[in-house]
Amino acid sequence: MQASTVSIAKTRHSAPSPDPGYASALAAANRFLQAWQNQDHETGLLMLTDIAKQKSSEDRLEAFFASGHDAAYEIARGRKLKTGCYAFPVALFTSLPDSASAVRPQKSQIVVVRAGNDEWAIDKLP
Repeated sequence: MQASTVSIAKTRHSAPSPDPGYASALAAANRFLQAWQNQDHETGLLMLTDIAKQKSSEDRLEAFFASGHDAAYEIARGRKLKTGCYAFPVALFTSLPDSASAVRPQKSQIVVVRAGNDEWAIDKLP
């Protein structure tokens, strides 16, 4: 009986310890996408890095945060990049302007970078 207990213990795989920054980066991505979903332009802009702001025109940012009434999003498992930031695949769902019922997903990714000790910022818009 003892031998079978040992073999079972050997076959179990322990989950790898999570990267300490992963959960914080994921939470930042989620907060940013909640701002997008709620059309909260001000909160979203505050979360952007200067680089992300420079890469996007004011018109594009305004259009991005005009997500529509039935906006929704999905965040998939992210990965740590060599630069120490995290990339999360996302799907943004917005209503088509000419149809009240049609929803189209836009697949992209969001990149989150460390902006301070416990602060994270969005470096690439979806």
